[in-house]
This record gives sequence, C-alpha cells and structure tokens, in this order.
Amino acid sequence: MTLEDIRNTALAMAEPEFKKFEPIALANTKKVLEAFKECQVSDYHFNGTTGYGYNDGGREKLDEVFAYVFKGEKALVRPHFVSGTHALATTLMAIMGNGDKGKEFIYAVGAPYDTMQSVIGATREVRGSLVEKGFIYKEVPLKDNRYDLDAIGDAVTKDTRTVVIQRSRGYSTREPLSIDDIRSIVHVVKAKNPAAICFVDNCYGEFTELEEPLEAGADIMAGSLIKNAGGGLAPTGGYIVGRADLVEDAAYQLIAPGLGDHMGSYTPGYRLFFQGLFMAPHVVLQALKGAVYTAAVGELLGYEVFPKVNAKRYDLIQAINLENADEMEQFCRGMQAYSPVDAHVHPIPGDMPGYEDKIIMAGGTFVQGSSIELSADGPIRPPYTIFMQGGLVFEHSMLGILGAAEEILKYRQ
Repeated sequence: MTLEDIRNTALAMAEPEFKKFEPIALANTKKVLEAFKECQVSDYHFNGTTGYGYNDGGREKLDEVFAYVFKGEKALVRPHFVSGTHALATTLMAIMGNGDKGKEFIYAVGAPYDTMQSVIGATREVRGSLVEKGFIYKEVPLKDNRYDLDAIGDAVTKDTRTVVIQRSRGYSTREPLSIDDIRSIVHVVKAKNPAAICFVDNCYGEFTELEEPLEAGADIMAGSLIKNAGGGLAPTGGYIVGRADLVEDAAYQLIAPGLGDHMGSYTPGYRLFFQGLFMAPHVVLQALKGAVYTAAVGELLGYEVFPKVNAKRYDLIQAINLENADEMEQFCRGMQAYSPVDAHVHPIPGDMPGYEDKIIMAGGTFVQGSSIELSADGPIRPPYTIFMQGGLVFEHSMLGILGAAEEILKYRQ
C-alpha cells in the first residue's frame, strides 16, 4: 500500500466517526459562551497586574468562569502552575493535610502517570513525597485492563482520606474513563466511606463529553492549561475546580496559608487564558479527529492501535504499538518534520525529570511541552508504544501522521 493509498483509505475510515464529536463540541461551546455571559467577562479582565496582585479582577474573573464551566463551587486557575503534575500534586498534598483526617490515599485505576509516581514516592524514595511524609499509599490493580469496582470498594476503609481517579490512560494501554465510569467509581467509594474525597485527574479529558467529573459526583479535579482547557493559546498554567473548602486548601498549599487565592499577579495579562478556554471545545474536536485518523493510519500500517478507529473516546490520546525502539525514533522523526517549530530537528531518546525510562518525543510546539498541540511521545520500553495527542487543526494532524507513516515505510524497505 502506497502512502497515497494510506492517506485516502484512512480518511474514508475516519470520516464517519467525526460526526460523533461535532454535537459535543457544539454543546460545550454553548456552555462556555454561557459562562462568559453569566460571569460578565469584559476586555478589562484581560489586563495584568504586578506585585502582590491584590484585587486582581482578571484573575478573580478567570476563576469564576472556570468554576461556572466545570460546575464547581470554586476554582483556582493560575499561570503559576508549571505543569499538570504541579496542579495535581498541589491538590493531593493539600487535601491529604497533616493526616489527622486519614493518612491513606488510593489510586483507583492502576498505576498513576510516571511523574505522579515521583510525587507519591511509593516505587522509589523521593524527598518530600507523600510516602516520605508518612502517608499510606494503596493502588487498586486493573482487572482485564479495566478498573475493578469490587476491588475499589474493598480497598476503601474508614481511614481512607482520598481516592484519586486518573481519567486518561497515561503511558498505559488501559481505556480512559468515561464520565459514567467516574460516576460508578465515585458511587462505590462514597457508599463505603462518605467522607472520602474523590479527586479526578482530568488531564486530556476536558470537553470530550457533555459532562465533566464534578457532575459525576467527584469532589475536586485538576488539570493542565497546556492541554485541552487552554485551547492551544494558554502559555502555561493549570487549574483546580471543586468543593470550595478543598480548593481553598489547595490555594493555601500553592501560595501560603491565610493568603491563598487573594494574591498572585500576572503582568502579561489574562487574555490568552480566556480566549483559550473559549477555543477549547473546538480545539478538542480537532484533536479527536486527528486521533481517529491516526488510529486508521496505524491499522493500515499493520499495527495494534488503541482506541480502535470506531471506539468511543473519552480523552485525546491515541496509542500505537510499534515493533521496536528504532521504529519509535522513525515515527517521531516523521512527525517532527511536519511541526511548525523545530521541523529540522531529529528527535532522539533522552532523560526527562520524573521518568524512569528514556523518553522520545516529537513536539515542535509554539508552547513548550504543549500536548494540545500535535505531539507524539513514549518511553523506550516494550511494547514500544507511541502516544499521539493534540492537533490544533485536523489538517496538521493529518500531515503529521502521514509524515510518520512515510518514515515507517522507508524504514521497512
């Protein structure tokens, strides 16, 4: 099969799936517009502040809009979060407190994402980790590569303070969680311990469905602004949304006790954060189309892909199992050649903070590390899986994956 055959056949396979995402994008765009209207966003909210940031109207309005969109009592949206992991770690550290309300926390859906394993400190000693601080970590293993409701219920005790629900697959082959999946897990947790806090890692999941985790009963959730919720425009940052007392605790953890969300300036201003949120439902639509097309190309190349072309999708990530480390490098080289930034660079595996294995990444993005922009990466370890995500416009995703396919075809010759 030629590259031209792959291009056309993959598009024919993918196009019927595109129509499934369009009503969701329309409804979520309407929801965001309603939030902007009800919260009375004006252009003066885009202005930045300096110093302490007291009475920062833009910062406060951005929090208000996020709380409205994601149906939370309170939100903390800050450029000061350096990554999604930072927002997640801040939340988890805050809600665990000093252990007087329970020293145990549980990851309900198998092992967490690599960088969160450093925060937890269960697999290796890490200074300042939760385990080092004396908290007890439990992990509910997957059953047939899916979450196990019975095992989750058995794991929760009266001493359980927090249950963490990671929505996306991370660097694993399990399916991402739907909102209904999250609702089922929350129901089991609350039935066993009503006081347990259900905390959702919402990275890669925003706007892929009509509802968000708080509507499924979660108490608090967090994510990155250089993924879905930033719409490809936010230059940095993360968000936390949920129950007011828990978000306030997270603000104290991020800033300082007693100061919390009353402080924090951002001189460049907030326009890109507002505009990114406005664009987010459409950008997520583009990324989902790119993921489906990538699955189709992967299948035509003879690889195992997950999700399949016609599978339901609850996050942006498309995974492809390649044959070996060399194919991972060729794949990333082909995609990098169609990046708007550093297209001349050849990705090679390297060490990254928070990861045990070397990582290879194709990602010539306008915002460093922005995985809502087109990128592909993976740890150099069997089964040699590449995880593709993002794509601000479908056309770019299409060109990028075809570039990767071209390099794979050359490598096979």
